[in-house]
Amino acid sequence: MILFGKSIPGPTTQAPAVPRFPRQGRRWRGVLAMTALLLAATLAPAQNAHFVVVLDAAHGGNDTGGRLNAAQQGQFLPEKTFTLAFAGRLRSLLAARGIAVTLTRDSDSASGALERAAVANHLKASACLSLHATGSGSGVHLYASSLTPGAASHLNAWKTAQAPYVQRSLALAGTLNAALGHAGVPVTLGRTALPGLDSMACPAVAVELAPLGGPKPAAITDSDYQAQVANALAAALLAWRSEAPQP
Repeated sequence: MILFGKSIPGPTTQAPAVPRFPRQGRRWRGVLAMTALLLAATLAPAQNAHFVVVLDAAHGGNDTGGRLNAAQQGQFLPEKTFTLAFAGRLRSLLAARGIAVTLTRDSDSASGALERAAVANHLKASACLSLHATGSGSGVHLYASSLTPGAASHLNAWKTAQAPYVQRSLALAGTLNAALGHAGVPVTLGRTALPGLDSMACPAVAVELAPLGGPKPAAITDSDYQAQVANALAAALLAWRSEAPQP
């Protein structure tokens, strides 16, 4: 960015040839350039300084999660496979919108609840979505921690680290709910106790996908339905970036 639109013009009349003047001019131009860079860094929008989304694909490794009905009758899809693929889809959408994304796992690997929380906490995530799937219910289920909101402390225990962030997590759930509703996806809101979620020191919501009911039903493995949900979640996180205070 150029803060000063014009360079400093030279004298309109010819000055005596004194070797020191050009050297001094270069020195002052260097000072002005450095000042401009410092001003640009100082005036840069704070909201762009740190915004990271963590996507936590539930289960993995020996923990297969639930069994989901696949599009082909009689076939089943492990929940761990679905959540990893959906996390990759959502990551691509967010990256295309200029949002930094980190996955708690990017392969079929096992990871404990506290390890997943440690990823989000280390990054000081602006939002974390813990992705799940189920064969029951309809639409998307959003869950915030059931912990009682508490004051922030440097000594918060792991399994209660979410307490100071509960209100912001509820606000994040509201933003997700609005975007999904706008996209025509039915939403169920709730609160629950999940060790990983409760150990996250950031706004965090568990997002559980279920088959789509209603007049236009869709299986959870339906690509168009997944795209509908993923696009709504991406739009919500884009709105969250502009609205939510950063950690």
